[in-house]
Amino acid sequence: MINNRILAIVLLVVGVLLLFFGYQASESLGEQVTEAVTGRFTDSTTWFLILGAASAMAGVWLLLMGKSAHN
Repeated sequence: MINNRILAIVLLVVGVLLLFFGYQASESLGEQVTEAVTGRFTDSTTWFLILGAASAMAGVWLLLMGKSAHN
């Protein structure tokens, strides 16, 4: 049970960090130029955002499922 909570917190923290780095990368000058020319972010920025969102959602889900299992 404690291992699941630790895993959930780690996933949530990693997800938030990846989202933060993805956001920071999307705001850089090079990324803005690439987006203006191609209409999309670079692959690395896109992966930061996708994996960050997935990790954060998995962490929240594990935290919520852990609490509902005890009730």
